[in-house]
Amino acid sequence: MRKAWIHALVLLSVAGLAACSPGGGGGPTPSPSATSSTAGPTAEPSPDAETTVPAPSPPPTAAPATSGPGKGNAELAIMVKPSESEAALNYTLVCKDGVPTAESSHPSAAAACTALKENPAVLSPAPRGTDQACTQQYGGPQEATVTGIVDDSPVDSSFARRDGCEIGLWNAAKDILGSAGGAS
Repeated sequence: MRKAWIHALVLLSVAGLAACSPGGGGGPTPSPSATSSTAGPTAEPSPDAETTVPAPSPPPTAAPATSGPGKGNAELAIMVKPSESEAALNYTLVCKDGVPTAESSHPSAAAACTALKENPAVLSPAPRGTDQACTQQYGGPQEATVTGIVDDSPVDSSFARRDGCEIGLWNAAKDILGSAGGAS
């Protein structure tokens, strides 16, 4: 009888530990190779999965029709406000075939023109979907507006650093926005 009692305690202990394990105790835990081969490369963790590493900022989204290399022609007015208490910085960026012209007052005009030629859509990101999750991190008080024309397409964009999605868009356009206010 004593052996039966010990076996019952062992079974209860094992069942209790299995219920606390990551697999939930409801059955065998799939091996990592089985999980990755069935889930595919686009699998996402379940909504209740906990992590200790913050999620990276999502990559900026570009309009599909204009992504990729462009002509590198631009006439832009760029306003960067480093903070609420600091005066706005205003730049003019004029590029011809990816090269800045003498009219440009941008602090790093060559890098900005190259960035525009490589991806003219960086200044016209797709609108954020209502179902897009963004990390709730604050990147700083910087705000910027860019207006003008890039490769014969009008541009009227605003940038900020209020959450992970906006930080990602700012970082994608950083060469065009300049390094005002310590934002990189």
